[in-house]
Amino acid sequence: MLQQIGTLLQYCILVFLTWQVTYLLFFSVAAKLRKPTIFPPAKTLRKIRIFIPGYKEDAVIIATAKDALCQIYPAELFEVVVIADSFSEQTLAALHRLPIKIIQVKFEKSTKGKALHQAIKVMANDPVDIVLILDADNHMAPGFLNAVNNAFEQGYLAVQGHRTAKNMASPFAFLDACTEEVNNHIFRRGHVAAGLPCALIGSGMAFDAALFISLLQNIGDTAGEDKELEFRLLRQRKKIAFLDGEYVYDEKVAGTYVFSKQRSRWLAMQAEFFKKYFIEGWVQLFKGNIAFFDKAVQTYLLPRVMLVATLLLWLVWVFIFSHQFMFFSMGLTIALAASLFMGIPYSWYNKKLLFAFLQIPAALLSMVKALLHSGKARNQFIHTPHGDTSTNNQ
Repeated sequence: MLQQIGTLLQYCILVFLTWQVTYLLFFSVAAKLRKPTIFPPAKTLRKIRIFIPGYKEDAVIIATAKDALCQIYPAELFEVVVIADSFSEQTLAALHRLPIKIIQVKFEKSTKGKALHQAIKVMANDPVDIVLILDADNHMAPGFLNAVNNAFEQGYLAVQGHRTAKNMASPFAFLDACTEEVNNHIFRRGHVAAGLPCALIGSGMAFDAALFISLLQNIGDTAGEDKELEFRLLRQRKKIAFLDGEYVYDEKVAGTYVFSKQRSRWLAMQAEFFKKYFIEGWVQLFKGNIAFFDKAVQTYLLPRVMLVATLLLWLVWVFIFSHQFMFFSMGLTIALAASLFMGIPYSWYNKKLLFAFLQIPAALLSMVKALLHSGKARNQFIHTPHGDTSTNNQ
C-alpha cells in the first residue's frame, strides 16, 4: 500500500513538472517563430499624461522626472505628473523647479493603485487621451511616447512597453535582468505570437484614459495593481499590445536582501490572485475567454528559479530511487533550459552571464526566505528601495 501511494505521488509530481515546463516551452518557441509587430507611424498625435508614483523615492525621482521631460514628442501634447508619497521637503522643492505637476499623497497603507486613483481624481477636470505609468526609477528610450501613440492608432486601448535592465554592473543585477528578459520572451512576446494578450508588468504600460479611470475603480489595497488591471482588462476581452524593442529602462536588484523583500511581495501577490481568480478562471474558460483563463493559469506557475531548483531536486531523487523516470526527467530538464535560454538576448552570452548564473544558489535561498515571509507581505506594504545598486545585499 505504501509503495503504491509513493508511486502515485511520484507520478503526480512528474505530471506537475511536465505541465509547468510544457507551458513555458510552448510560449518560448512561439516567440521565436514570429517576428515582432511593428506599428506604422501614427497620423494623429494624442495627448499623453505620464504618471510617476513613488514612495520615499528621493534617490531616483528627480533624475526620472528630468529624463521623462526629454521625450521626442510635442511638448504641448505630453505632461509629467509625479505622485509623491512621503518624499522629503528637499526633494519636493527640487521637483517644483521642474516643468512638471506634483500631487502629494499619504495613506495609512500605501499602494500604487491608491496613489494613481487619487491622482486621477485630482486631475479629473483636465482630460487626456492616454495615461502612461512609470516606476520612480524608470527611464524611457527617446521615442517611446511615439511608439505608444502608434499602437493606439491601430486601435489598442492598452499597451506594455519592453521593460529592460538599466543597470547590470553586478552579477546579481545581471541575473535579475536575465529573468526580466525571459519573462518578456514568454509572457509578452510569446503570448502575442500565440494570439493572446501581452502580460502587464507594472510600469512602462499605457492605457486609454477613460478606460484606465474605469479600471481603477475600487482597486483596493492590493500591491499587485498591474495584475488586477490585467484581469479586469481580460474580463472585458481587451487586447494588450507589446511594444517589443521599445524600451523602458528599469533598475534591477543588485543584492539578495532587496531581492528577497521584492520576491516576498510578488509571491504574496501570486497567492492573492490564485485565491481570487481560481474559480473565475474556469468560469471564463467555459465562456470562451481563453485569455482570462490563461492569466489565471499563470498564478499556478512556480517562479522560474524555484522551478529550476525543484526539477534539479527531482532529478537527484529519481537518480537515487526511481530510475524508471530518469530519461523523461532529463528530457524535462533540457526542455526547461531551452525555454529559458531562448529568452536571453544572444548579445548577453558572455563571461558576465556565467558569473550571473553563479548567483542562482543565492537567488534560490532568497526565494525560500521570501516564501517564508510572503504571508506577512500580504498584510503590509513592502517597499523596494531604488538608487543604490551596490549595497543592496547587506
